[in-house]
Amino acid sequence: MTMRNKALAIALTAASGLGMANAAVARDTISIVGSSTVYPFATVVAERFGTNTDFNTPKLESTGSGGGMKLFCAGIGTQHPDITNASRRMKTSEFELCQNNGVEEITEFRIGSDGIVIASSNEAENLDITLEQLFLALGAKIPVDGKWVANPNKNWSDVDSSLPNKPIRVMGPPPTSGTRDSFNELALAAGCDELPETAELSKDDHKANCESIREDGAFIEAGENDNLIVQKLISDHGMYGVFGFSFLEENADRLQAAKLNGMVPTAEDIAADKYPVARSLFFYVKKAHIGVVPGIQEYVNEFTSNGALGQNGYLKDVGLIIPPREQLANLMDKAENLTNLTIEDLQ
Repeated sequence: MTMRNKALAIALTAASGLGMANAAVARDTISIVGSSTVYPFATVVAERFGTNTDFNTPKLESTGSGGGMKLFCAGIGTQHPDITNASRRMKTSEFELCQNNGVEEITEFRIGSDGIVIASSNEAENLDITLEQLFLALGAKIPVDGKWVANPNKNWSDVDSSLPNKPIRVMGPPPTSGTRDSFNELALAAGCDELPETAELSKDDHKANCESIREDGAFIEAGENDNLIVQKLISDHGMYGVFGFSFLEENADRLQAAKLNGMVPTAEDIAADKYPVARSLFFYVKKAHIGVVPGIQEYVNEFTSNGALGQNGYLKDVGLIIPPREQLANLMDKAENLTNLTIEDLQ
């Protein structure tokens, strides 16, 4: 019996332990959902894993971080995903959803860093903008004469005369995306906090006012495929785009990054958390599926290996800002011990 058939036999036996109606629904292929930002890195790992082992190449779906969490936390059983990728950390509300649906044991892996950039075609007029100005351009409501009103700014120059005298048009991810969550928190809310009027807001009003993007056409949702944003920027020189640093690096011959608070994004500054819109990348494993779906433990070992995440690892070669050596050692230890995530970890 081959390794794969043995693993499938184990899966069929363990399926009944998950309370399934019959073992025929057991899978022999890992199911991974989640972040469009993590997707290209996870794809590289999955392809190498499928080529270099006797296990099937995992199936990946780019559903966005929020969409992935919803699918991942829906329950136990092979009709649900085994792993979800995220370009921001799991929320306490998502952890509670998992617990309520029986997904009680979860292991979290922080695999590296990424930055969110404001990019445009190399042939477009580049932006040199502060986070405060960015909020005044894209916030759904901004303070005018002491009152929070629907954003009246039409052109970048309406925000500040130093900015281009052209319409505010920015293409970015939808609400289900972890990039959108991170952008709202790290860029918009940070810019909002620079305004004196923000100090008077209650906690609820702060979130409503400072983390909401305008919906009057100035911001265009592009779905979960960041490559579509890249293609739009190349063809439309009046458009700016929001996506992860790795996509900028992949298209450095065609795109340029705006300065944010005077900084052009670099891998070094993002890794050191100096760039103002730097964030961490994660994947989460459903421990109840290990030993049921063949290869999950081995996939985790591959993703956290020195060959993937080391200083000369292949994920660095494809643009991931890899973790420092000490963090990689901790990841390897976590892969071996599968430490349970707790709600206290997320608070």
